[in-house]
Amino acid sequence: MRRVVSLVPSATEWLFAMGAADCVVGRSHECDWPAQATHLPVLTAPRTTATDPAHVDAQVSAAMDAVGSLYHLDRNALVALAPDVVVVQDACGVCSIDVPTVQGALAEAGLDTTLVTLRPHTIEDIFDDILTLGEAVNRHDAAQRVMVDMRARWWDTQDVVNPYVDGPRTAVIEWADPLYVAGHWTPQLIETAGGRQSIIAAGEASRIIDGETLLAEQIERLIIAPCGVPLDAAITHVERLQSTSWWPLLPAVMDGSVVVVDGCATFSRPGPRLFDTQQWLTAWLQGLPDRVPDQWSSLAVAPS
Repeated sequence: MRRVVSLVPSATEWLFAMGAADCVVGRSHECDWPAQATHLPVLTAPRTTATDPAHVDAQVSAAMDAVGSLYHLDRNALVALAPDVVVVQDACGVCSIDVPTVQGALAEAGLDTTLVTLRPHTIEDIFDDILTLGEAVNRHDAAQRVMVDMRARWWDTQDVVNPYVDGPRTAVIEWADPLYVAGHWTPQLIETAGGRQSIIAAGEASRIIDGETLLAEQIERLIIAPCGVPLDAAITHVERLQSTSWWPLLPAVMDGSVVVVDGCATFSRPGPRLFDTQQWLTAWLQGLPDRVPDQWSSLAVAPS
């Protein structure tokens, strides 16, 4: 049995989903789901301490300029665990520890370890990553079953969407200051759920926009999903957006069609719960409350 250190929250979720929990011997500080994973040794810690969106952004920039990494790595713990496999990602330089830091630590320790690097940008990449993880831990068949199940859910959810009817113009905001619109797989979630948007294409990295862009797009449904931020901490992002001059002019705001969601558990992570997110988004955009997943009662609120 291979010993795995997962430094990517979505990878940890996939490994548990495919029944490979017994392989995982260490995790990142952000690997907080499923609950069983939280008992594993933690090998990373953030360098940032701020909670205000603008201050977090400033600390991120400062840390990247100073040391090139946003996270500390417990190298002694890594050596002690002696993993056969370490999982990292380089789709986003902010979401988890950077690849060079981990590569350097493994080389310095002289560990005979396989580094598995995930690069998800689209839903199709996510399906591929499931198989990549299964291969890395010798759980090929289990990974194939999980991937097929998720792919079936992806397509089945779209059965309730009428492709001949224009849906509401929709945007997902993943940071308030600066204002970021969510990219990567999120445009696919919107489009397959029956929404429309032309701000960012599927597979593109999230990018900074201004409020005028949202106004020009005439956004009718708005989701605030701060990247990597739990629901109880997202209020600072809502307050920042509500303080802008453009906020009350958005059709979504005027119609009361704004939702704040737990970014950690929904749009940010390309793991199993992303397909619950697609189901919720489809139900919301299509006006089908009976199709909302049960757990969403604790993951989403309307801003006050």
